[in-house]
Amino acid sequence: MHIAMITSFAVSACLLAGCAGHAHYAGLQTREIKSLSEADIAGYRAGRGMSMALPAELNGYPGPLHVLELADKLALSTEQLRATQQLFERMKSAAVSAGESLIAAEREMDGMFASRTATEPRLAEHLAKVAQAQARLRGVHLQAHLEQVRILRPEQVSQYNQLRGYGP
Repeated sequence: MHIAMITSFAVSACLLAGCAGHAHYAGLQTREIKSLSEADIAGYRAGRGMSMALPAELNGYPGPLHVLELADKLALSTEQLRATQQLFERMKSAAVSAGESLIAAEREMDGMFASRTATEPRLAEHLAKVAQAQARLRGVHLQAHLEQVRILRPEQVSQYNQLRGYGP
């Protein structure tokens, strides 16, 4: 009985600690870049936001893609529509460029580990490159939200938030 209790406790502790998930990353070792899924890479190459601008979006700073999708419901003027389209195109172009930089930085990091040439100084260097690329990419998307809110009237921002399901 005592052994059964100990075994039960050990199994429970192992499950809580994640022992049952030994194969959690199985299959990921075949990725081109271990830290990025194919969907991540495709998203970065397409200039998609991938939730990078959530602090802006969820705090009343609309994004240009969604403003364009809601253009009719927001009753955008011709000038607002033109400005939003231009903003979207600039954002997408910059995001694609920044996304490619992030992919390259992650590829370099992966290569360093794959070639077994990782050291603390090289790791710090690669982490800085990845962080800089991530910040640049996120900044592109957040900046577009800052610019978009200046294109819209306050009542359009309120309507946007309601249409997106953020309002009361």
